Amino acid sequence: MSETEINPTISKSTGLPRKRFYRARAHSNPLSDSHFPVPISPSQVDYSLHYPQLFPSSGQADSSKKIQFADVGCGFGGLLISLSTLFPETLMIGMELRDKVTEYVKERISSLRIANPGHYQNVSVVRTNSMKYIPNYFEKGQLSKMFFLFPDPHFKEKNHRRRVISPFLLDEYAYVLEDGGIIYTITDVEELGDWMKSCLENHPMFEALTEKELEADPVVKLLSSATEEGQKVARNGGQTFQAVFRRIVPTNQAS
Repeated sequence: MSETEINPTISKSTGLPRKRFYRARAHSNPLSDSHFPVPISPSQVDYSLHYPQLFPSSGQADSSKKIQFADVGCGFGGLLISLSTLFPETLMIGMELRDKVTEYVKERISSLRIANPGHYQNVSVVRTNSMKYIPNYFEKGQLSKMFFLFPDPHFKEKNHRRRVISPFLLDEYAYVLEDGGIIYTITDVEELGDWMKSCLENHPMFEALTEKELEADPVVKLLSSATEEGQKVARNGGQTFQAVFRRIVPTNQAS
């Protein structure tokens, strides 16, 4: 008996998990307490759990090969899957707070690995609260790319402190990004787009990419097409608002 006959959550036609079994609330409160394991420090991240073919045993987090891309609030993992084939030698991870959505992405990656031997070994997902635990997962200057695609808008002013892009949190992102590392943001909410762009513009450790750089970056094209949210906006003929910035060394700190 095949796995799809045993497990009704797996689609018989695609071999991938069915989203309807993993649906969760669209928004969650990142300031509430959630219960899941968190590594004490980046050196305690067990890479063998995330990339078993590349790290067959635990205790290898001190390897020269480390996670370089982080998709914060990765949703159903569309961007991660696209990036996995675009950058097959780069380790990347999705960070998602919702437990059912995280489980879906795990099953999606597992199914793709089975169906495509040797591929998708560089991508994984973890259930965590990125607003609290980014420094627990990544060392200083470890990441080259961070993604914030269609984050919760938290419309009410009193809830703006829940937004995943803020002046305070940008300090943490600047810490884990390497010099020249890039933050990618996109939303279909104009006010939120203005907010994220303003936060990045006013932070001393970030500068916007030029139009020429944006056109040359293959990742930029995925921001509005790789995710379920982006595809929904496109189907409805909606607008999106992007802000793409690189980490820099402030002039007064440059040697």
